[in-house]
Amino acid sequence: QVQLVESGGGLVQAGGSLRLSCAASDRTFSNYAMAWFRQPPGKEREFVARISRSSQFTNYADSVKGRFTISRDNAENTAYLQMGVLKPEDTAVYYCAADPSYSAVAASYHYWGQGTQVTVSS
Repeated sequence: QVQLVESGGGLVQAGGSLRLSCAASDRTFSNYAMAWFRQPPGKEREFVARISRSSQFTNYADSVKGRFTISRDNAENTAYLQMGVLKPEDTAVYYCAADPSYSAVAASYHYWGQGTQVTVSS
């Protein structure tokens, strides 16, 4: 079973940047596609970005395209989400997720982190 631990969240002003990290416990990290989802206050969890096992493919929600970058380091068993030009509407709890399938659907992911809060002030 894969355990995922997110870090890097916090409070940032609009226009600022943050980098989230997702450390995985499993040495077979490279067997999993990774994704980031977020849940804004009072809203449903939504897809943010995904990356395939070997980093060959990435995909982003329209709302973050051009501002966020997903990446991974299979040697370090870690995935990242570099977030730039942050907006107040990016405020949410951010979750990383892992699954062998390369999916943008939350229900497809078997393994989840505990979440990290990102708050963007205006």
